[in-house]
Amino acid sequence: MAAPGADRAKALEAALAQIDKNFGKGSIMRLGENARPPVAVIPTGSVALDVALGIGGLPRGRVVEVYGPESSGKTTVALHAVASAQKAGGIAAFIDAEHALDPEYAKRLGVDTDALLVSQPDTGEQALEIADMLIRSGALAIIVIDSVAALVPKAEIEGDMGDSHVGLQARLMSQALRKLTGALSSSGTTAIFINQLREKIGVFFGSPETTTGGKALKFYSSVRLDVRRIETLKEGTDAVGNRTRVKVVKNKMAPPFKQAEFDIIYGEGISREGGLIDLGVDNGIVRKSGSWYTYEGDQLGQGKENARQFLKDNPALAEEIEKKILNKLGIGPEAAALRAEEAAKAASGEVAAEAERVARDAVGAAKGPGRRPDGF
Repeated sequence: MAAPGADRAKALEAALAQIDKNFGKGSIMRLGENARPPVAVIPTGSVALDVALGIGGLPRGRVVEVYGPESSGKTTVALHAVASAQKAGGIAAFIDAEHALDPEYAKRLGVDTDALLVSQPDTGEQALEIADMLIRSGALAIIVIDSVAALVPKAEIEGDMGDSHVGLQARLMSQALRKLTGALSSSGTTAIFINQLREKIGVFFGSPETTTGGKALKFYSSVRLDVRRIETLKEGTDAVGNRTRVKVVKNKMAPPFKQAEFDIIYGEGISREGGLIDLGVDNGIVRKSGSWYTYEGDQLGQGKENARQFLKDNPALAEEIEKKILNKLGIGPEAAALRAEEAAKAASGEVAAEAERVARDAVGAAKGPGRRPDGF
C-alpha cells in the first residue's frame, strides 16, 4: 500500500532522483516543468504546403513519408526541404538508393550540392546503416532516403532472378525504424522517406493503391504526404510545368487531411511566388481585380505570370507578403512566440497547483491517518 501524504511525495522524489542518476538528467520529467518550445520546422518551399501542415513546415526530429505516382514531384518537394535546411545553416544528406539524383536540377532548386552529403548504397542494409550512423552523429538537420522501393535487401541482390523473398524488405524497414526514431528525436534530424505506389490485386472496394516496404513506415511517420500531378501548365502548346496537389494524409503535429496546391515549373521547381499570390488572394492580402493583382495599392502585374515574375524580382516584397500570410493563419514567427508565451503561463499555473496539492497532502498527513483530502 502506498505511503500517504508527504511520505508518498518523498518516495516519488527518491525514485525520480534514482532514475536521473541511472539514466541521465532529463530521462523523466513532469510535462509542466518546462514549457515545450514551438515545434522547430523545415519549410517545404511551398507556402501553401507549409500552411496545410499546420506548423509552417516539416517537423524536426520526426519521420516524414512522401509518396505518389511517378513524376508527381516527390523528389522536388524533398529537395526544396533540403535547400531550406541548408539555408538555415543545417547539414543535409541524401541517400540515393535509386541512383537517379540530378545534381544540376538540385542546384537550380537552391540545394548547395557542394555541401550535400550523398551516398549511393549497394543494398538496403547498407543504406539504412549509413543513415543510422549519420543521424546518430547529431550533426544533420535533414536526411532524405530516395526511395523505400529501392532499398533492396542483400539476400535479394545476391540471389537469382525469380527467387522469392517474402517480407524481407518489410522486416528490414521495421527493424530500421525501431532503431532510427529515437535517434531522430534526440538529434533533431528530419528523415524524409520517398516512397512509390503499388496496386493491390483483387481489391473491389476502396483504393487499390498501397506503398512499398510494409506497414512500419505508416506507423512511425509523423507526417505522410500524398503528392499528385493534377494539371499540365502550358504556354501556348508547350508544357512548362505541373499543377501539383499534396494531401496531408497523416499529421501528428496538427489536424490532418488538409490539401495544398502549387505549381512546379520545369527546371525551376516549386513556384514560391505563385503560391504567395494564390494564398494572398484567398486571405485578402493580395487583391485581384479582373486580371490585375495589387498589394496595398501597388500593382503587382496583369495576369498571374507577370505578378509572379514581379515578386521574383522583388524578394523583399515577397518576404513581407509571406510573413503576413503566415501570421494571419497563426503559423508565423509572431504566432509561434505568442503560443510559447501562453504555454509558459499555463505551465507555471500547473506547477503552482501541484505545489499546492503536495502541501495540502502534507497537512493532511500531519493530522493523522485517514483519507487524503483529494479522496484517494
